[in-house]
Amino acid sequence: MSRIGKKPIDVPNGLDVIVDGNLIKLKSSNGELNYIIPSNIEVKLIDKKIIVERKSDEKRERSLHGLARTLIYNMATGLTQGYQTVLEITGVGYKAQLKGDKLLFALGYSHPVEFPLPKGITAVVDDKQTTITLKSVDKQLLGQVCADIKKLRPPDAYKGKGIRYSGQKIKLKAGKTGKK
Repeated sequence: MSRIGKKPIDVPNGLDVIVDGNLIKLKSSNGELNYIIPSNIEVKLIDKKIIVERKSDEKRERSLHGLARTLIYNMATGLTQGYQTVLEITGVGYKAQLKGDKLLFALGYSHPVEFPLPKGITAVVDDKQTTITLKSVDKQLLGQVCADIKKLRPPDAYKGKGIRYSGQKIKLKAGKTGKK
């Protein structure tokens, strides 16, 4: 049996859990998240604990067992504590601004790059306009938005200019050397 899948998920106070057939709904004061449970996976709510079980021992069900439990756990954690990711912008003249629900980037292109924030994501740009803090209750959506923002200008291998996660180390390549 899956080691991760067999761990029960404790339901914290302030979180409402509704299991309706193959749909699980989690609600809190921060929002609401839904997950469609794969077939052959059962979710039960017993004594303020969510228990995920599989019906058979086939390879597909074994792999979905741990995945379903982890996704439900991430939903519960996001609705109670929330998730946040910090992105850093490195480079001369590179900056970001928050205008309404859009991020405007100056990334060395001939034009500013506009990135609309999806519903459920909030952003805060610091005073220097080089650090962006993204917050959400949905871990998967937050990770996808961060990846899409990083794609706008990935870190350069020679000077390190671009958008990266806070604390991410980039190994810089040596430039060209002169002739001897």
